[in-house]
Amino acid sequence: MDQKLIKSLLEAAAYPEPTAEVRLIETHVSYIFITDHFVYKVKKAVDFGFLDFTTLDRRRFYCGEEVRLNRRLCPEVYLGVVELRETPHGAGFTGGGKVIDYAVKMRRLPEERMLDRLLNEGGGGASDMVRIAKAVAAFHAGAARGPQIDACAAPGRIAGNWEQNFRQSAPFIGSTLQEGELAEIRQWVAAFLAANDSLFRERIAGGFIRECDGDLHSGNICLTDPVCIFDCIEFNDEFRYIDTAADLAFLLMDLEYAGRAPLARELLAAYCEASGDRGMAPLLHFYQAQRAFVRGKVTSLRLAQAGQSAQESAALHAAARRYFRLARGYTLRGRLTPTLILTCGLSGSGKSSLAGELSRELGLDLTRSDLVRKELAGIPSAGRAENGGYREGIYNDRMDRATYGALLDAAERTLSGGRGAVVDATFKRRADRELFRGVAARLGVPFMVVETRCPEAVARERLERRRHDPAEVSDARWEQYQLQRGEFEFPEPGESLLLDSTLPVWDEADRVYAAMGLLT
Repeated sequence: MDQKLIKSLLEAAAYPEPTAEVRLIETHVSYIFITDHFVYKVKKAVDFGFLDFTTLDRRRFYCGEEVRLNRRLCPEVYLGVVELRETPHGAGFTGGGKVIDYAVKMRRLPEERMLDRLLNEGGGGASDMVRIAKAVAAFHAGAARGPQIDACAAPGRIAGNWEQNFRQSAPFIGSTLQEGELAEIRQWVAAFLAANDSLFRERIAGGFIRECDGDLHSGNICLTDPVCIFDCIEFNDEFRYIDTAADLAFLLMDLEYAGRAPLARELLAAYCEASGDRGMAPLLHFYQAQRAFVRGKVTSLRLAQAGQSAQESAALHAAARRYFRLARGYTLRGRLTPTLILTCGLSGSGKSSLAGELSRELGLDLTRSDLVRKELAGIPSAGRAENGGYREGIYNDRMDRATYGALLDAAERTLSGGRGAVVDATFKRRADRELFRGVAARLGVPFMVVETRCPEAVARERLERRRHDPAEVSDARWEQYQLQRGEFEFPEPGESLLLDSTLPVWDEADRVYAAMGLLT
Protein backbone atom coordinates (compact mmCIF):
# COMPACT_ATOMS: atom_id res chain seq x y z
CA MET A 1 0.00 0.00 0.00
CA ASP A 2 1.54 3.28 -1.06
CA GLN A 3 1.70 6.43 1.04
CA LYS A 4 -1.12 8.11 -0.87
CA LEU A 5 -3.54 5.33 0.03
CA ILE A 6 -2.38 5.28 3.64
CA LYS A 7 -2.86 9.04 3.87
CA SER A 8 -6.39 8.79 2.47
CA LEU A 9 -7.27 6.11 5.05
CA LEU A 10 -6.28 8.47 7.84
CA GLU A 11 -9.22 10.69 6.87
CA ALA A 12 -12.61 10.25 8.56
CA ALA A 13 -14.35 10.33 5.16
CA ALA A 14 -12.83 6.93 4.29
CA TYR A 15 -15.11 5.16 6.80
CA PRO A 16 -18.86 4.47 6.81
CA GLU A 17 -19.26 5.49 10.46
CA PRO A 18 -18.64 8.98 11.87
CA THR A 19 -15.31 9.24 13.66
CA ALA A 20 -13.46 12.15 15.22
CA GLU A 21 -10.05 10.70 14.46
CA VAL A 22 -8.25 7.83 12.74
CA ARG A 23 -5.02 6.37 14.11
CA LEU A 24 -2.62 4.00 12.32
CA ILE A 25 -0.63 1.19 13.91
CA GLU A 26 1.76 -0.57 11.55
CA THR A 27 3.14 -4.05 12.18
CA HIS A 28 5.41 -6.16 10.00
CA VAL A 29 2.33 -7.79 8.41
CA SER A 30 -0.56 -5.32 8.73
CA TYR A 31 -1.83 -1.77 8.62
CA ILE A 32 -4.32 -1.29 11.45
CA PHE A 33 -6.59 1.74 11.22
CA ILE A 34 -8.34 2.62 14.48
CA THR A 35 -11.45 4.81 14.45
CA ASP A 36 -13.57 5.91 17.41
CA HIS A 37 -15.53 2.66 17.59
CA PHE A 38 -14.05 0.22 15.05
CA VAL A 39 -10.77 -1.24 13.83
CA TYR A 40 -9.92 -2.00 10.18
CA LYS A 41 -6.99 -4.36 9.61
CA VAL A 42 -5.43 -4.50 6.12
CA LYS A 43 -2.84 -7.17 5.42
CA LYS A 44 0.42 -6.18 3.77
CA ALA A 45 1.49 -7.81 0.51
CA VAL A 46 4.47 -9.57 2.12
CA ASP A 47 6.04 -13.04 2.06
CA PHE A 48 8.16 -14.01 5.06
CA GLY A 49 8.24 -17.72 4.35
CA PHE A 50 6.02 -18.55 7.29
CA LEU A 51 3.23 -16.41 5.75
CA ASP A 52 2.42 -15.27 2.21
CA PHE A 53 0.00 -12.38 1.61
CA THR A 54 1.41 -11.39 -1.76
CA THR A 55 -1.78 -11.74 -3.83
CA LEU A 56 -5.18 -10.14 -3.46
CA ASP A 57 -6.85 -13.55 -3.36
CA ARG A 58 -4.57 -14.66 -0.52
CA ARG A 59 -5.28 -11.54 1.48
CA ARG A 60 -9.05 -11.98 1.00
CA PHE A 61 -8.85 -15.65 2.01
CA TYR A 62 -6.80 -14.98 5.14
CA CYS A 63 -9.05 -12.10 6.15
CA GLY A 64 -11.89 -14.63 6.11
CA GLU A 65 -9.83 -17.11 8.09
CA GLU A 66 -8.97 -14.46 10.65
CA VAL A 67 -12.65 -13.72 11.23
CA ARG A 68 -13.65 -17.39 11.37
CA LEU A 69 -10.92 -18.48 13.74
CA ASN A 70 -11.06 -15.53 16.09
CA ARG A 71 -14.79 -15.86 16.56
CA ARG A 72 -13.96 -18.99 18.57
CA LEU A 73 -12.69 -16.85 21.45
CA CYS A 74 -14.00 -13.35 20.69
CA PRO A 75 -17.25 -13.77 18.71
CA GLU A 76 -18.70 -10.31 19.37
CA VAL A 77 -15.60 -8.44 18.27
CA TYR A 78 -15.00 -9.82 14.74
CA LEU A 79 -17.66 -8.28 12.50
CA GLY A 80 -16.54 -9.59 9.11
CA VAL A 81 -14.47 -8.92 5.99
CA VAL A 82 -14.99 -5.59 4.23
CA GLU A 83 -13.87 -4.31 0.86
CA LEU A 84 -11.35 -1.51 0.44
CA ARG A 85 -12.25 0.46 -2.69
CA GLU A 86 -10.78 3.11 -4.91
CA THR A 87 -12.12 6.60 -4.25
CA PRO A 88 -11.42 10.00 -5.83
CA HIS A 89 -9.18 10.77 -2.86
CA GLY A 90 -7.33 7.44 -2.77
CA ALA A 91 -9.04 4.61 -0.90
CA GLY A 92 -11.92 4.05 1.49
CA PHE A 93 -14.39 1.55 2.89
CA THR A 94 -17.32 3.31 1.23
CA GLY A 95 -18.58 3.89 -2.30
CA GLY A 96 -18.73 1.73 -5.40
CA GLY A 97 -15.22 2.06 -6.76
CA LYS A 98 -12.91 -0.76 -7.76
CA VAL A 99 -12.03 -3.24 -5.01
CA ILE A 100 -8.31 -2.87 -4.33
CA ASP A 101 -7.97 -4.84 -1.11
CA TYR A 102 -9.79 -6.34 1.87
CA ALA A 103 -9.81 -5.73 5.61
CA VAL A 104 -10.96 -7.41 8.78
CA LYS A 105 -13.45 -5.19 10.60
CA MET A 106 -13.55 -5.39 14.39
CA ARG A 107 -15.25 -3.62 17.24
CA ARG A 108 -12.76 -1.47 19.09
CA LEU A 109 -11.81 -2.83 22.50
CA PRO A 110 -11.09 -0.57 25.50
CA GLU A 111 -7.36 0.13 25.39
CA GLU A 112 -7.19 0.76 29.12
CA ARG A 113 -8.17 -2.89 29.70
CA MET A 114 -5.51 -4.39 27.42
CA LEU A 115 -3.32 -6.75 29.43
CA ASP A 116 -0.02 -5.49 28.00
CA ARG A 117 -0.91 -1.92 28.97
CA LEU A 118 -1.95 -2.98 32.45
CA LEU A 119 1.32 -4.87 32.91
CA ASN A 120 3.33 -1.83 31.80
CA GLU A 121 1.47 0.30 34.33
CA GLY A 122 2.05 -2.18 37.15
CA GLY A 123 -1.51 -3.51 36.99
CA GLY A 124 -2.84 -7.01 36.54
CA GLY A 125 -3.33 -9.36 39.46
CA ALA A 126 -3.91 -12.95 40.48
CA SER A 127 -7.66 -12.69 39.90
CA ASP A 128 -7.03 -11.59 36.30
CA MET A 129 -4.79 -14.62 35.76
CA VAL A 130 -7.53 -16.90 37.07
CA ARG A 131 -10.05 -15.40 34.63
CA ILE A 132 -7.63 -15.81 31.71
CA ALA A 133 -6.69 -19.35 32.75
CA LYS A 134 -10.31 -20.44 32.89
CA ALA A 135 -11.04 -18.92 29.47
CA VAL A 136 -8.01 -20.59 27.87
CA ALA A 137 -8.67 -23.95 29.54
CA ALA A 138 -12.30 -23.95 28.34
CA PHE A 139 -11.16 -23.02 24.83
CA HIS A 140 -8.55 -25.79 24.77
CA ALA A 141 -11.08 -28.34 26.02
CA GLY A 142 -13.36 -27.63 23.07
CA ALA A 143 -10.70 -27.08 20.41
CA ALA A 144 -10.55 -29.41 17.42
CA ARG A 145 -8.20 -32.40 17.38
CA GLY A 146 -7.47 -35.27 15.05
CA PRO A 147 -4.72 -37.20 13.22
CA GLN A 148 -3.79 -34.25 10.95
CA ILE A 149 -3.46 -31.98 13.97
CA ASP A 150 -1.55 -34.60 16.00
CA ALA A 151 0.98 -35.02 13.21
CA CYS A 152 2.13 -31.41 13.61
CA ALA A 153 3.34 -32.10 17.16
CA ALA A 154 5.55 -35.07 16.29
CA PRO A 155 9.15 -34.49 17.47
CA GLY A 156 10.40 -34.42 13.89
CA ARG A 157 7.95 -31.67 12.91
CA ILE A 158 8.84 -29.65 16.00
CA ALA A 159 12.52 -29.97 15.11
CA GLY A 160 11.71 -28.81 11.59
CA ASN A 161 9.91 -25.72 12.92
CA TRP A 162 12.95 -24.86 15.03
CA GLU A 163 15.24 -25.24 12.04
CA GLN A 164 13.01 -22.94 10.00
CA ASN A 165 13.22 -20.33 12.75
CA PHE A 166 16.99 -20.71 12.93
CA ARG A 167 17.28 -20.13 9.16
CA GLN A 168 14.92 -17.17 9.16
CA SER A 169 16.83 -15.56 12.04
CA ALA A 170 20.23 -15.91 10.37
CA PRO A 171 20.10 -12.35 8.93
CA PHE A 172 19.92 -10.97 12.47
CA ILE A 173 23.17 -12.56 13.68
CA GLY A 174 25.49 -9.85 14.91
CA SER A 175 22.59 -7.47 15.45
CA THR A 176 19.72 -8.67 17.63
CA LEU A 177 21.07 -12.22 17.91
CA GLN A 178 24.62 -13.25 18.68
CA GLU A 179 26.19 -16.23 16.95
CA GLY A 180 27.22 -17.87 20.22
CA GLU A 181 23.72 -17.57 21.63
CA LEU A 182 22.24 -19.14 18.50
CA ALA A 183 24.71 -22.05 18.75
CA GLU A 184 23.81 -22.62 22.41
CA ILE A 185 20.08 -22.60 21.70
CA ARG A 186 20.46 -24.91 18.70
CA GLN A 187 22.51 -27.41 20.70
CA TRP A 188 20.07 -27.34 23.62
CA VAL A 189 17.04 -27.86 21.37
CA ALA A 190 18.60 -30.90 19.68
CA ALA A 191 19.54 -32.43 23.03
CA PHE A 192 16.10 -31.76 24.54
CA LEU A 193 14.26 -33.32 21.61
CA ALA A 194 16.49 -36.38 21.65
CA ALA A 195 16.10 -36.89 25.41
CA ASN A 196 12.33 -36.32 25.53
CA ASP A 197 10.97 -38.09 22.46
CA SER A 198 8.68 -40.27 24.57
CA LEU A 199 7.29 -37.27 26.44
CA PHE A 200 6.25 -35.53 23.21
CA ARG A 201 4.56 -38.74 22.04
CA GLU A 202 2.76 -39.13 25.38
CA ARG A 203 1.29 -35.66 24.91
CA ILE A 204 -0.03 -36.70 21.49
CA ALA A 205 -1.54 -39.92 22.88
CA GLY A 206 -3.06 -37.99 25.76
CA GLY A 207 -5.06 -35.73 23.44
CA PHE A 208 -3.22 -32.49 24.24
CA ILE A 209 -2.55 -31.53 20.61
CA ARG A 210 -5.35 -29.21 19.53
CA GLU A 211 -6.20 -26.43 17.10
CA CYS A 212 -5.08 -23.73 19.51
CA ASP A 213 -4.77 -19.94 19.35
CA GLY A 214 -1.09 -19.84 18.40
CA ASP A 215 -0.50 -16.20 19.39
CA LEU A 216 -1.54 -16.08 23.03
CA HIS A 217 0.30 -13.10 24.51
CA SER A 218 -0.58 -10.04 26.59
CA GLY A 219 -1.03 -7.76 23.58
CA ASN A 220 -3.89 -9.98 22.38
CA ILE A 221 -5.87 -10.12 25.62
CA CYS A 222 -8.42 -7.58 26.81
CA LEU A 223 -9.73 -7.89 30.36
CA THR A 224 -13.33 -7.14 29.53
CA ASP A 225 -16.18 -9.23 30.92
CA PRO A 226 -15.91 -11.85 29.58
CA VAL A 227 -12.19 -11.88 28.79
CA CYS A 228 -11.54 -11.28 25.10
CA ILE A 229 -8.64 -13.15 23.51
CA PHE A 230 -8.16 -12.00 19.93
CA ASP A 231 -5.81 -12.02 16.91
CA CYS A 232 -4.95 -15.71 16.75
CA ILE A 233 -2.73 -17.19 14.04
CA GLU A 234 -4.71 -17.48 10.82
CA PHE A 235 -1.98 -17.66 8.17
CA ASN A 236 -0.43 -21.05 8.96
CA ASP A 237 -2.36 -24.07 10.22
CA GLU A 238 0.73 -25.70 11.72
CA PHE A 239 1.25 -22.72 14.02
CA ARG A 240 -2.18 -23.45 15.56
CA TYR A 241 -1.90 -27.26 15.55
CA ILE A 242 0.16 -27.41 18.71
CA ASP A 243 0.33 -28.79 22.22
CA THR A 244 -1.91 -26.85 24.60
CA ALA A 245 1.25 -26.50 26.70
CA ALA A 246 2.90 -24.62 23.82
CA ASP A 247 -0.12 -22.32 23.56
CA LEU A 248 -0.05 -21.45 27.27
CA ALA A 249 3.75 -21.17 27.22
CA PHE A 250 3.53 -18.07 25.04
CA LEU A 251 1.66 -16.10 27.70
CA LEU A 252 3.83 -17.51 30.48
CA MET A 253 6.90 -16.31 28.59
CA ASP A 254 5.31 -12.94 27.90
CA LEU A 255 4.60 -12.37 31.59
CA GLU A 256 8.19 -13.23 32.46
CA TYR A 257 9.46 -10.93 29.71
CA ALA A 258 7.43 -8.13 31.32
CA GLY A 259 9.09 -8.85 34.66
CA ARG A 260 5.92 -10.35 36.14
CA ALA A 261 7.05 -13.89 36.93
CA PRO A 262 4.76 -14.16 40.00
CA LEU A 263 1.78 -13.61 37.69
CA ALA A 264 3.09 -16.35 35.40
CA ARG A 265 3.09 -18.74 38.35
CA GLU A 266 -0.47 -17.69 39.22
CA LEU A 267 -1.58 -18.26 35.63
CA LEU A 268 0.04 -21.69 35.44
CA ALA A 269 -1.47 -22.85 38.72
CA ALA A 270 -4.93 -21.62 37.72
CA TYR A 271 -4.71 -23.25 34.28
CA CYS A 272 -3.61 -26.60 35.71
CA GLU A 273 -6.52 -26.44 38.16
CA ALA A 274 -9.05 -25.54 35.45
CA SER A 275 -7.77 -27.95 32.80
CA GLY A 276 -6.63 -30.87 34.94
CA ASP A 277 -3.40 -30.96 32.89
CA ARG A 278 -0.65 -31.72 35.42
CA GLY A 279 1.85 -33.17 32.96
CA MET A 280 2.96 -30.12 31.00
CA ALA A 281 5.65 -28.89 33.40
CA PRO A 282 8.65 -30.76 31.89
CA LEU A 283 7.94 -29.17 28.48
CA LEU A 284 7.27 -25.59 29.50
CA HIS A 285 10.82 -24.19 29.32
CA PHE A 286 11.23 -25.81 25.90
CA TYR A 287 8.10 -24.17 24.56
CA GLN A 288 8.79 -20.88 26.32
CA ALA A 289 12.21 -20.79 24.67
CA GLN A 290 10.57 -21.43 21.30
CA ARG A 291 8.06 -18.63 21.85
CA ALA A 292 10.74 -16.17 22.96
CA PHE A 293 12.87 -17.05 19.95
CA VAL A 294 9.98 -16.53 17.51
CA ARG A 295 9.16 -13.24 19.18
CA GLY A 296 12.77 -12.17 18.76
CA LYS A 297 12.61 -13.05 15.07
CA VAL A 298 9.30 -11.25 14.48
CA THR A 299 10.44 -8.14 16.36
CA SER A 300 13.67 -8.13 14.33
CA LEU A 301 11.63 -8.22 11.12
CA ARG A 302 9.88 -5.02 12.22
CA LEU A 303 13.22 -3.20 12.07
CA ALA A 304 12.87 -3.21 8.29
CA GLN A 305 9.69 -1.09 8.39
CA ALA A 306 10.12 2.26 6.68
CA GLY A 307 9.58 5.56 8.40
CA GLN A 308 10.81 4.65 11.88
CA SER A 309 12.49 7.22 14.06
CA ALA A 310 15.88 6.45 15.57
CA GLN A 311 14.19 6.11 18.95
CA GLU A 312 11.63 3.61 17.62
CA SER A 313 14.33 1.54 15.93
CA ALA A 314 16.43 1.49 19.10
CA ALA A 315 13.43 0.32 21.13
CA LEU A 316 12.66 -2.46 18.64
CA HIS A 317 16.30 -3.53 18.55
CA ALA A 318 16.45 -3.72 22.35
CA ALA A 319 13.17 -5.66 22.51
CA ALA A 320 14.29 -8.20 19.91
CA ARG A 321 17.63 -8.59 21.64
CA ARG A 322 15.90 -9.19 24.96
CA TYR A 323 13.59 -11.83 23.46
CA PHE A 324 16.52 -13.76 22.01
CA ARG A 325 18.34 -13.45 25.34
CA LEU A 326 15.28 -14.78 27.16
CA ALA A 327 15.18 -17.76 24.79
CA ARG A 328 18.79 -18.50 25.70
CA GLY A 329 17.94 -17.97 29.38
CA TYR A 330 15.44 -20.83 29.31
CA THR A 331 18.20 -23.12 28.09
CA LEU A 332 20.33 -22.20 31.14
CA ARG A 333 17.67 -22.75 33.77
CA GLY A 334 18.04 -26.52 33.79
CA ARG A 335 21.65 -26.11 35.00
CA LEU A 336 20.73 -23.63 37.72
CA THR A 337 20.26 -24.49 41.37
CA PRO A 338 18.43 -22.04 43.68
CA THR A 339 20.93 -19.22 44.17
CA LEU A 340 21.01 -15.94 46.11
CA ILE A 341 22.47 -12.98 44.19
CA LEU A 342 22.93 -9.50 45.62
CA THR A 343 23.47 -6.54 43.31
CA CYS A 344 25.60 -3.97 45.12
CA GLY A 345 26.74 -0.49 44.16
CA LEU A 346 26.32 3.25 44.37
CA SER A 347 23.12 4.85 43.12
CA GLY A 348 23.24 5.17 39.35
CA SER A 349 25.83 2.42 38.99
CA GLY A 350 23.52 0.22 36.90
CA LYS A 351 22.72 -2.43 39.49
CA SER A 352 18.94 -2.30 38.98
CA SER A 353 19.21 -2.83 35.20
CA LEU A 354 21.44 -5.84 35.75
CA ALA A 355 19.22 -7.24 38.52
CA GLY A 356 16.20 -7.01 36.22
CA GLU A 357 17.99 -8.80 33.41
CA LEU A 358 19.27 -11.60 35.66
CA SER A 359 15.80 -12.06 37.08
CA ARG A 360 14.16 -12.16 33.65
CA GLU A 361 16.62 -14.50 31.96
CA LEU A 362 17.10 -16.99 34.80
CA GLY A 363 13.61 -16.82 36.31
CA LEU A 364 14.89 -15.53 39.65
CA ASP A 365 12.56 -13.74 42.05
CA LEU A 366 13.50 -10.05 42.11
CA THR A 367 13.17 -7.89 45.22
CA ARG A 368 14.01 -4.17 44.96
CA SER A 369 14.82 -2.11 48.04
CA ASP A 370 13.21 1.00 46.50
CA LEU A 371 9.85 -0.77 46.20
CA VAL A 372 10.06 -2.49 49.59
CA ARG A 373 11.01 0.76 51.36
CA LYS A 374 8.05 2.67 49.90
CA GLU A 375 5.67 -0.19 50.61
CA LEU A 376 6.78 -0.17 54.25
CA ALA A 377 6.28 3.61 54.35
CA GLY A 378 2.82 3.29 52.81
CA ILE A 379 3.52 5.64 49.90
CA PRO A 380 3.20 5.17 46.10
CA SER A 381 6.12 3.41 44.45
CA ALA A 382 6.47 5.88 41.58
CA GLY A 383 7.30 9.52 42.14
CA ARG A 384 9.78 11.00 44.55
CA ALA A 385 9.22 10.70 48.29
CA GLU A 386 9.28 13.98 50.23
CA ASN A 387 12.33 13.98 52.51
CA GLY A 388 14.46 16.50 54.32
CA GLY A 389 18.22 16.21 54.03
CA TYR A 390 20.34 13.20 53.27
CA ARG A 391 19.51 10.15 55.43
CA GLU A 392 16.21 11.66 56.58
CA GLY A 393 12.56 10.78 56.00
CA ILE A 394 12.09 7.24 54.67
CA TYR A 395 15.88 6.95 54.31
CA ASN A 396 16.73 7.23 58.02
CA ASP A 397 18.47 4.48 59.99
CA ARG A 398 15.23 2.98 61.28
CA MET A 399 13.76 2.63 57.78
CA ASP A 400 17.06 1.23 56.53
CA ARG A 401 16.94 -1.54 59.13
CA ALA A 402 13.29 -2.28 58.36
CA THR A 403 13.92 -2.36 54.62
CA TYR A 404 16.90 -4.69 54.76
CA GLY A 405 15.06 -6.89 57.26
CA ALA A 406 12.14 -7.21 54.83
CA LEU A 407 14.51 -7.94 51.95
CA LEU A 408 16.17 -10.67 54.02
CA ASP A 409 12.83 -12.25 54.94
CA ALA A 410 11.69 -12.23 51.31
CA ALA A 411 14.92 -13.85 50.13
CA GLU A 412 14.66 -16.57 52.76
CA ARG A 413 11.06 -17.35 51.81
CA THR A 414 11.96 -17.57 48.13
CA LEU A 415 14.98 -19.82 48.69
CA SER A 416 13.07 -22.04 51.12
CA GLY A 417 10.44 -22.47 48.40
CA GLY A 418 13.05 -23.83 45.99
CA ARG A 419 13.45 -20.74 43.82
CA GLY A 420 16.45 -18.49 43.26
CA ALA A 421 16.46 -14.82 44.24
CA VAL A 422 18.17 -11.60 43.23
CA VAL A 423 18.08 -8.72 45.70
CA ASP A 424 18.62 -5.21 44.32
CA ALA A 425 19.89 -2.64 46.84
CA THR A 426 22.98 -0.52 47.42
CA PHE A 427 24.23 -2.93 50.13
CA LYS A 428 26.62 -0.20 51.18
CA ARG A 429 27.17 -1.78 54.62
CA ARG A 430 29.27 -4.90 54.84
CA ALA A 431 27.17 -6.09 57.79
CA ASP A 432 24.04 -6.20 55.60
CA ARG A 433 25.82 -8.26 52.98
CA GLU A 434 27.00 -10.68 55.64
CA LEU A 435 23.46 -11.22 56.93
CA PHE A 436 22.42 -12.42 53.49
CA ARG A 437 25.53 -14.55 53.17
CA GLY A 438 24.57 -16.20 56.46
CA VAL A 439 21.06 -17.05 55.24
CA ALA A 440 22.47 -18.62 52.06
CA ALA A 441 24.94 -20.68 54.12
CA ARG A 442 22.22 -21.85 56.51
CA LEU A 443 20.00 -22.93 53.60
CA GLY A 444 22.92 -24.47 51.71
CA VAL A 445 22.50 -22.45 48.52
CA PRO A 446 25.12 -20.69 46.36
CA PHE A 447 25.68 -17.00 47.17
CA MET A 448 27.08 -14.21 45.02
CA VAL A 449 27.61 -10.47 45.39
CA VAL A 450 27.70 -8.63 42.06
CA GLU A 451 29.12 -5.11 42.34
CA THR A 452 28.48 -2.60 39.56
CA ARG A 453 30.64 0.47 38.98
CA CYS A 454 30.82 3.21 36.35
CA PRO A 455 32.50 6.61 35.92
CA GLU A 456 30.94 9.44 37.94
CA ALA A 457 29.88 11.25 34.75
CA VAL A 458 27.86 8.22 33.67
CA ALA A 459 26.22 7.88 37.08
CA ARG A 460 25.36 11.59 37.07
CA GLU A 461 23.73 11.37 33.65
CA ARG A 462 21.66 8.38 34.76
CA LEU A 463 20.55 10.06 37.97
CA GLU A 464 19.64 13.29 36.20
CA ARG A 465 17.56 11.36 33.68
CA ARG A 466 15.46 9.93 36.50
CA ARG A 467 14.16 13.39 37.39
CA HIS A 468 12.05 13.39 34.22
CA ASP A 469 10.68 9.83 34.45
CA PRO A 470 7.31 9.79 36.26
CA ALA A 471 7.44 5.98 36.52
CA GLU A 472 10.83 5.94 38.26
CA VAL A 473 10.72 4.34 41.72
CA SER A 474 14.19 5.34 42.90
CA ASP A 475 14.57 8.66 44.73
CA ALA A 476 18.38 8.76 44.42
CA ARG A 477 19.73 11.99 42.90
CA TRP A 478 23.17 13.34 42.04
CA GLU A 479 23.30 15.71 45.00
CA GLN A 480 23.21 12.67 47.32
CA TYR A 481 25.73 10.64 45.36
CA GLN A 482 28.92 12.05 46.92
CA LEU A 483 27.55 11.74 50.44
CA GLN A 484 26.64 8.13 49.77
CA ARG A 485 30.05 7.45 48.28
CA GLY A 486 31.79 8.78 51.38
CA GLU A 487 30.14 6.21 53.67
CA PHE A 488 30.10 3.24 51.26
CA GLU A 489 31.87 0.11 52.52
CA PHE A 490 32.97 -1.28 49.19
CA PRO A 491 33.47 -5.05 48.91
CA GLU A 492 37.03 -6.26 49.37
CA PRO A 493 38.79 -8.05 46.50
CA GLY A 494 37.35 -11.56 46.22
CA GLU A 495 34.13 -10.65 48.05
CA SER A 496 32.24 -9.73 44.88
CA LEU A 497 32.16 -10.03 41.12
CA LEU A 498 33.06 -6.51 39.97
CA LEU A 499 31.44 -5.36 36.71
CA ASP A 500 31.76 -2.28 34.53
CA SER A 501 28.18 -1.16 33.94
CA THR A 502 29.08 0.92 30.90
CA LEU A 503 29.10 -2.42 29.07
CA PRO A 504 25.81 -3.61 27.54
CA VAL A 505 23.71 -5.21 30.27
CA TRP A 506 23.70 -8.48 28.32
CA ASP A 507 27.51 -8.64 28.46
CA GLU A 508 27.35 -8.03 32.20
CA ALA A 509 24.82 -10.84 32.57
CA ASP A 510 27.05 -13.25 30.66
CA ARG A 511 29.92 -12.50 33.02
CA VAL A 512 27.66 -13.39 35.93
CA TYR A 513 26.61 -16.62 34.21
CA ALA A 514 30.23 -17.54 33.53
CA ALA A 515 31.08 -16.97 37.20
CA MET A 516 28.12 -19.19 38.15
CA GLY A 517 29.36 -21.96 35.86
CA LEU A 518 26.31 -21.77 33.60
CA LEU A 519 28.24 -21.06 30.39
CA THR A 520 30.54 -23.65 28.91
